[in-house]
Amino acid sequence: QVQLAESGGGLVQAGGSLRLSCAASGRTFSSYVMGWFRQAPGKEREFVTAINGRTYRTYYADSVKGRFTVSRDYAKNTMYLQMNSLNPADTAVYYCAAGSRSQIEVAPSEWDYWGQGTQVTVSS
Repeated sequence: QVQLAESGGGLVQAGGSLRLSCAASGRTFSSYVMGWFRQAPGKEREFVTAINGRTYRTYYADSVKGRFTVSRDYAKNTMYLQMNSLNPADTAVYYCAAGSRSQIEVAPSEWDYWGQGTQVTVSS
């Protein structure tokens, strides 16, 4: 079992930055693929980025490539999402997720554990 808790959301103006954190507890953090998803009102939950605990490979959705950076601190069992050049289209609830599969999957159904989410609002 893995417990995940996000923090760091808030209100920011367009062009600004935020850093989200995801603290993990429970089973071995390093063996899991960890990722971020987001869900805007009336829309499906969508993949944002993920990082493989074993290979350290990262993968980004096209919409955030070059603006967002995912990282992990294994000593703190924490994953981060640095978000730069934010725009109103990035407004959503952001969820941290953990998966036991060996590779990164973009479908939410392929992930095993979820946090409660943190709201990110970007004003124009």
